Amino acid sequence: MSQRYDFELISSWIPERAKVLDLGCGDGTLLAGLAATRGVTGYGIEIDAQHLLAAVKNGVNVIQDDLESGLAQFGENSFDFVILSQTLQAMHNVEGVMREMLRVGREGIVTFPNFGYWRHRLDVVLGHMPVSRTLPHGWYNTPNIHLCTVKDFEDLCRTLDAVILDERVLHAGRQVNFLPNLFGSLGVFRFKEK
Repeated sequence: MSQRYDFELISSWIPERAKVLDLGCGDGTLLAGLAATRGVTGYGIEIDAQHLLAAVKNGVNVIQDDLESGLAQFGENSFDFVILSQTLQAMHNVEGVMREMLRVGREGIVTFPNFGYWRHRLDVVLGHMPVSRTLPHGWYNTPNIHLCTVKDFEDLCRTLDAVILDERVLHAGRQVNFLPNLFGSLGVFRFKEK
């Protein structure tokens, strides 16, 4: 479906004909792929005008909106899945966005770069902010404002009374089972409200 390993895992979790909301959908690649392979319906939400146009060209129903202002246009449990793929770290109000995901979706899926990955830790120890495949920007031009680790996200789910249904930590497309918070560069979580 895509070169993004989180997209492959997300696709495996979405059943056919599910109703999906993709927050921060970018160019709509994920939602377009899910529509083509799983027959899903739904919407993408994107704030960037160029990404919005690309999503429309990819055949995605997309709404231009700021996730930080909430999802008031959608009722409770309007979607089977609400996805936030590699966008969480760019949110100012992470807790508010997560609460809205839990409100409008039966399940949520979040992916994020794991700041606890050993190479990221080593970069910090050596005096530099990490730059990697999952954190591709320099400190001075990054959209990321809330970096977290796998353990941090688990703690946030507990704080929000969200039940983690599945948790995978990946590196280069492979699942990391041994010390995943240290050796995995990408966290992928599936959760729901308690």
